[in-house]
Amino acid sequence: MKTIDDLIAEGHVAGKRVFVRADLNVPLDGERITDDGRIRAAVPTITKLADAGAKVIVASHLGRPKGEPDPKFSLAPVAARLGELLGGDRQVAFAADTVGDSARATVRDLADGQIALLENLRFNAGETSKDDAERGAFADRLAELADSYVGDGFGAVHRKHASVYDLPGRLPHAAGGLIATEVGVLKKLTEDVARPYAVVLGGSKVSDKLGVIDHLLEKADRILVGGGMVFTFLKAQGYEVGKSLLQEDQIPVVTEYLQRAEAKGVEFVLPVDIIGATEFPDLKTKAPASPVTAPVDAIPADVLGLDIGPESRKLFAAKLADAATIFWNGPMGVFEHPDFADGTRAVAQALVDSSAFSVVGGGDSAAAVRILGFDENAFGHISTGGGASLEYLEGKTLPGLAALEG
Repeated sequence: MKTIDDLIAEGHVAGKRVFVRADLNVPLDGERITDDGRIRAAVPTITKLADAGAKVIVASHLGRPKGEPDPKFSLAPVAARLGELLGGDRQVAFAADTVGDSARATVRDLADGQIALLENLRFNAGETSKDDAERGAFADRLAELADSYVGDGFGAVHRKHASVYDLPGRLPHAAGGLIATEVGVLKKLTEDVARPYAVVLGGSKVSDKLGVIDHLLEKADRILVGGGMVFTFLKAQGYEVGKSLLQEDQIPVVTEYLQRAEAKGVEFVLPVDIIGATEFPDLKTKAPASPVTAPVDAIPADVLGLDIGPESRKLFAAKLADAATIFWNGPMGVFEHPDFADGTRAVAQALVDSSAFSVVGGGDSAAAVRILGFDENAFGHISTGGGASLEYLEGKTLPGLAALEG
């Protein structure tokens, strides 16, 4: 996989138009960015290219618009924040479309070392089309804007989309610094892993994590499970889970995984108590929710499990204390509400306290680390791509990485 340094050495950067596929898919509250972690992660590659004299054309998706312009998914707020983070006198020109008149004019007016951001790629149906010809036609139009391509949107490399998969084949291409870092980190979780290797999985649905659990049963020494997905595990062990999230159709496969783990000597660690409430909390007002703590063998019928309990927090911390490698993906509960944030906070603190190489696997886990006030530098690595990280750990071929290697 070529790097930016290779592109520079081959003459594809200085004075050239370089298309950077970034991942600027940040959460918005109206026009307010609530977590700018992905924008900050994109800055080093953009800066390196601009410093090398490139005319930098940045592109990304945001949210899930339906293949046509939708103001609530505009990247305009991201352009403003990117300009602030780049600092100095660097402004970010913003194109009001992806491949139309505004994009062409904006790119045409760039001088060496200047930067532009195109509007949301998913405002064009060709970006996400499953039809190869439609996707390819959009990639052709994107290719007309640039002389070379840098893939740096790790959070999108598991998608077979025009700007991720098709475009690299139309231009001289290389991986950006972020993708190179992410792949290097994930190799530490899959090749010559320092042991004990502990994995913490959370989030709402167990079905989202079945593939990675299946693969990690061959890799990990210890798997800790929390979040809404844990109640399917608890039900599989014969416990009643009240009104908690439950995927009954997944109980057979969960049961099989627990049996396989025991046979292989992989330790499966589940909560011994939970914190819940009779109703889901109000995440806007964050009004007190009257939390209830219960052991897992006595969850009241009218209670909805929303976090791991105090004894489980101690248990999880103890199970992580001696690990040499830790991968964490998914919160332990509804961390956005103060009554149900302590489980996620405890896991984050256990990673901070550990001497292990620790990886926070993107998505809600990365957001939780920032929202709960942890220093990002206290972790070995915070990934920008939750879904991409999981699919890599499952052993899947990621289209965006395959395209960069071609």
